[in-house]
Amino acid sequence: MSKRTFKIAVLGGDGIGPEVCDESVRLLQEVERRLAGVAFDFQHHSVGVGEYQRNGNALPDSTFAACQSSDAVLLGAMGLPNVRYPNGKEIAPQLDLRERLKLYGGVRPIRLFNEADTPLKNFGAGEIDFVLVRESTEGLFYGRDAVLDPDADEAFNTMRISRECTEQVCRLAFQIARQRDGMKKVSLIDKANVLSSMVFFRKVFDEVAQEFPDCEADHVYVDASALFLVRDPKRFDVMVTENMFGDILSDLAAGLVGGMGMAPSGDIGDSAAVFQPSHGSAPDIAGRGIANPIAMHLSAAMMLDWFDDDNCKVGAKMIHAAITRVLADASKRTPDLGGSLSTSEMTDEILQAL
Repeated sequence: MSKRTFKIAVLGGDGIGPEVCDESVRLLQEVERRLAGVAFDFQHHSVGVGEYQRNGNALPDSTFAACQSSDAVLLGAMGLPNVRYPNGKEIAPQLDLRERLKLYGGVRPIRLFNEADTPLKNFGAGEIDFVLVRESTEGLFYGRDAVLDPDADEAFNTMRISRECTEQVCRLAFQIARQRDGMKKVSLIDKANVLSSMVFFRKVFDEVAQEFPDCEADHVYVDASALFLVRDPKRFDVMVTENMFGDILSDLAAGLVGGMGMAPSGDIGDSAAVFQPSHGSAPDIAGRGIANPIAMHLSAAMMLDWFDDDNCKVGAKMIHAAITRVLADASKRTPDLGGSLSTSEMTDEILQAL
């Protein structure tokens, strides 16, 4: 039987990015070995701070072209806080990828695998389980290229909310809610009591909600949602929000289930997608072999689930089930969660549980 081949662009990036990315490639190779009908063609490309320092371009044209021609992009982490552009901004080619590939939907699943990993009381495995969907190409990030006048007395950025991107991300959020076993509820997180751009976001959200009569829709102000995430995270099933709000709330949400090392993500467009852990490059632990690979592995599973292929979906379930089995034992943790397993040892545990 012929196998369907998926071409995957692998961008390790900076800091711990290559370490966790290589571990996920190792995991995916074992999954591939167990799946009869698919093959993965991993193609590695240089990107990030190292590439910027060598050639002056953190996202070379050849790398971007490879991302365009691939079925998906698997990305580790990019950027180092102490290496910046002349204008003072951190190097972040992942943002360029989102914008140039039109990856409007930043999907951030949040799930608690073990009660030992949450700072909240009285929550067991699976009792914190929601998805935050962040519009990833505009919002307040739209103004990130504004030029700062060093002699000016003020500075400002523009928040852009377009009908097209808002419809796309809201529709994606409702589609995700339909597919989940949860409440089939989508909560818009906005600041419509203050910002006219958020009034518009809410208007478009309400229009899209009419297309999904089988789903519940509600609105929560962003400040209230931060409170509810800590006090009552069970009230959320799928959350959808603007770029900057999503950037902040996704970190808070990750903290509820063990931290950034447990938080996967996928940036989704109509014809392209990038999958990466929500964490940064963590240069303070780079090269020590102690980074938590769980978020990277869960991101790889998201990639398999995104592929339109039944075999790949089986592979995604295999990874999820193996991670669930490993994390059920609270002693099997990397140092960020108080354990002693190395990055590769954690992957070994998951491989054994497949």
